[in-house]
Amino acid sequence: MIEYVQPHDPDDRIIKKAVSILEEGGIIAYPTDSSWGIGCSSESAKGLEKLSRLREDKKTQFSLICSSISQMSTVANIDNQSFRIIKQNTPGPFVFVLKAIRKVEKMIGEKRAEVGLRIPAHEIPKRLVDVLGAPLFSITASKDMMDVYGLDAEYPEENLLECGWELENIRGIDLIIDSGEALEKSLSTVLRLDGGVVEVLRYGDGKLEE
Repeated sequence: MIEYVQPHDPDDRIIKKAVSILEEGGIIAYPTDSSWGIGCSSESAKGLEKLSRLREDKKTQFSLICSSISQMSTVANIDNQSFRIIKQNTPGPFVFVLKAIRKVEKMIGEKRAEVGLRIPAHEIPKRLVDVLGAPLFSITASKDMMDVYGLDAEYPEENLLECGWELENIRGIDLIIDSGEALEKSLSTVLRLDGGVVEVLRYGDGKLEE
């Protein structure tokens, strides 16, 4: 099912519909400032199980989409130096890998020393998290999740999707929120932060301000 919205002013009715699906253990797809994401409520074990089935590479870790640094601090330990870096670079196409608190292990059901956190510069995921009142477990939508896909991408970016209608070929998504945008095939930059030390785990969109 696809619902169409304005990218900068999404319909409250559709956002509430999406949140209701998340609360019931569903998974939804949405645009971000880099590429399409698929997510579930961080408070739903049923949703996380459904989201896990979509991962082609089981080593791929979930990231948590948050709406604020304050919300980030409920799932990770953020030191002063890391706080400064995050504040200067959010919202934006960055995933910050930080030391997780025990709450995350309980959410996922497995031991996890670190967690990747993101505040996208896109109104739709921000509104979803705000109305839900909890972060979203999120993965990047990719062609290898599609039943009709049979080609190997030479580069990771070639495996990404541009338009919302393409996600209809991914089995298990309960709702696609389509802003009508053709998104760039780009990945977020992944950074590990520890006491002011920045380690780049993956280069992608965005220029880091330190």
